[in-house]
Amino acid sequence: MKKTLAALAAALVFAGVAVADEITLMIFAQPQEKAILDQVINRFEKTHSGTKVNFITSTQAEYSQKLQAQLAANQLPDVFYLGPESVRMYVDNGKVLDLSKYVKDVQGVDFNDLYEGAVDCYRYDGKILGKGKAIWALPKDFGPFALAYNKTMFEKEGVPLPDKDVPYTWKEWMDVNEKFTKDVNGDGQDDQFGTGLNVRWSFIQFVWGNGADFLDATKTKVDITNPKFVEALQFFADMTLGGTKIGGKTYKPVTPSASQAQSLDTYQRWLKGELAFFPAGPWDLSAFNKTLEFEYDLIPWPVHTNKKLTGTWRGGVGYAVAANSKNPKAAAELALYLSADKEANEMYCDQDLQVPNLKSMADRYVAKGKPANRQEYLNIIAKTGRAWPQDFTYTSDWFEEFFIGIQKVLDGKMTAKEYCELEQPKMQKKLDKGLARERKAKK
Repeated sequence: MKKTLAALAAALVFAGVAVADEITLMIFAQPQEKAILDQVINRFEKTHSGTKVNFITSTQAEYSQKLQAQLAANQLPDVFYLGPESVRMYVDNGKVLDLSKYVKDVQGVDFNDLYEGAVDCYRYDGKILGKGKAIWALPKDFGPFALAYNKTMFEKEGVPLPDKDVPYTWKEWMDVNEKFTKDVNGDGQDDQFGTGLNVRWSFIQFVWGNGADFLDATKTKVDITNPKFVEALQFFADMTLGGTKIGGKTYKPVTPSASQAQSLDTYQRWLKGELAFFPAGPWDLSAFNKTLEFEYDLIPWPVHTNKKLTGTWRGGVGYAVAANSKNPKAAAELALYLSADKEANEMYCDQDLQVPNLKSMADRYVAKGKPANRQEYLNIIAKTGRAWPQDFTYTSDWFEEFFIGIQKVLDGKMTAKEYCELEQPKMQKKLDKGLARERKAKK
């Protein structure tokens, strides 16, 4: 059989027909994303005669396990998704290719049109993530996480609309939240609320808004016993528990109670128009614009007092190329096509799947429609967006440790100070193991 295939290949070459070099692309994708990528791959193959792309997709839940299995077998796909949190480990272990020398001049796409902040997520100089000339992946997307507000509720209650560019202070935000938290149907229980936030995705904005972080500046010490961090955690818990004290005023609860959240989660309450504020990523807009029966818009996250400290996490993954790819140049150029292809980014924009990766398409995205202040997403990308703390470390188990018992604080069974003092050594122990792993990889 092998002799037959070899003979066929030889015959094709003799006849002047090029035998295709194959590149394997493995990612996770929704059906509408795959349909767009199929078109991008088709254009790539036409401009790269003799190159065939073997396109493999999986669900997001299955992807990590499949990639890890291929990593263990040293059989990574030519092109695959890599998150910023994994860049350092993959680079230090020699698993991915530096794309910087391949992507500057590729026909049909413009590397320089990509947002610098998105590309910087995948720079790494061997010491610091986000630094250096080497580029280890190219952005598939860049997911800024803004705060949405129910504009219709504001107008109905006669509350002045928030500034689209200047964040609330915590006091200003609590004053507004308290106005919205009320018993609407007269049954003696509040059924309209200021907000309702998931601790895993929302809490960190309050940490940054108080000038604190999970790690110190060296990224080697867990810093959750810092008084500003503790203050942010207690503030977050007290929004549900009540008792928030700011400027001599004590506030009542402004979110659904734990039992109320169990009977109807806060996402559903937002959809029903029962919350004034709720987080929104670009991936939410398509669903929100189809289902919400009220007007909404976007604003920055609140800060304690210093309005320059507003920050939000930014997510996303990038297209990386395996270091042992047999076709590194073509694979790197495919990664750039997938990231920066103009027609693909237009379709992502028009279908509200993501913020386009291209700076030249900013006006198209902003002008697309609801919400009116889409510019907030671009502000996050260019100015206020921040990487997750675990992006700077080899492992993320130290970070996940923080959330294992966090419900004790949210239920009022422990103070923020007690919890942070309990968890800091546990988190530090896991971080130290990751640091040791890093040192070993660099030898």
